[in-house]
Amino acid sequence: MADGKIINIMKYSIHDGPGIRTTVFLKGCPLNCLWCHNPESQSLGQELMYWPERCLGCGQCLEICPHGAVVAIAEKLGYLRGLCQACGACCKVCHAGVRELAAKTMSVREVMAAVEKDLIFYDESGGGVTFSGGEAFMQSVFLLELLKECRKKEIHTTLETCGYVNLELLQRMSAWVDLFLYDVKLMDSQKHQSVTGVPNELILANLRWLAEHHPQVIVRVPIIPGINDDQETLQQLGEFVASLQRITELHLLPYHKAGSDKYQRLGRTYQLPDLQSPDNERMGQIKGQLERFGLKVKIGG
Repeated sequence: MADGKIINIMKYSIHDGPGIRTTVFLKGCPLNCLWCHNPESQSLGQELMYWPERCLGCGQCLEICPHGAVVAIAEKLGYLRGLCQACGACCKVCHAGVRELAAKTMSVREVMAAVEKDLIFYDESGGGVTFSGGEAFMQSVFLLELLKECRKKEIHTTLETCGYVNLELLQRMSAWVDLFLYDVKLMDSQKHQSVTGVPNELILANLRWLAEHHPQVIVRVPIIPGINDDQETLQQLGEFVASLQRITELHLLPYHKAGSDKYQRLGRTYQLPDLQSPDNERMGQIKGQLERFGLKVKIGG
């Protein structure tokens, strides 16, 4: 069985598919959305997150770091991220949680052991497991093994995807997925590329294929003020989703700043520091506009 890089396994989730669920966050994503609230999930490579304010000054990390990334500066410990290889040696000796690896390597068996602990909750609530990220398709071999194991255990599977994936791979994997939560950000490809790093033709084409061949697909749209909440974009979005076969449900996900602190922990700069979440009134207006296309629209996922 393959191993995979897991960022987090979140228990008792109620926003990532029906019922009570366990959400497994896999590392790696082909997009680089400006508003991403899981920036530690973007790179497939291991990364180290850093909380200097937690440091107790014990010096164990200084002694053990094999790459010289920890240094003593004016009686304080500093961190040279450019020298860090994210080997995790410092994390093992730090009891204050100053440094933490962004992902954990886990086997299919280990992930399934965590998932199966809550079988009773899935059965009673109609829940199951959701694979998210990042983009779970980035670890396709690992993902497929997990999906097959879930099918053996009769565990309902939901896959959250950005849709930027080879169509052949999507077709091969879709038979093992019970429900797709399919993210659509923008209809204009040039603007899509400017804020996510990739164009959207493949994303929209894949969604059309799923709409024709898979029985359970819900479209999810993150509402990012100033980026995709204008009248023209919402009009284009409503027309497109309404044109898809069998897809009638659309979830609106209001922008939030919950992950902005992570950028600092990763040594990056958050690109939208002044952006505010849309208020309830604005979300209600957007919901009403999209409902005119005959769609069942829900705020939240």
